Amino acid sequence: MPREITWTDVLEIGIQLQEKFPELDPYTVRFTDLHRYVTELPGFAGDPAKSNEGILEAIQTAWHEEYEDAK
Repeated sequence: MPREITWTDVLEIGIQLQEKFPELDPYTVRFTDLHRYVTELPGFAGDPAKSNEGILEAIQTAWHEEYEDAK
């Protein structure tokens, strides 16, 4: 069973998104889709209403770093 993650687990979310969507450039993802991707991750236990633009930007940046490292 995956460990619980919330909106503050930005790096872990970035890693999981990279594993789930390895071919997808994070900077092409709309925040509405990113929000959905995060809330659908295994172990995600955060309140969907508690996200904001700053959190989504941080997640997108962390994901992008993982994406670049995987190239």
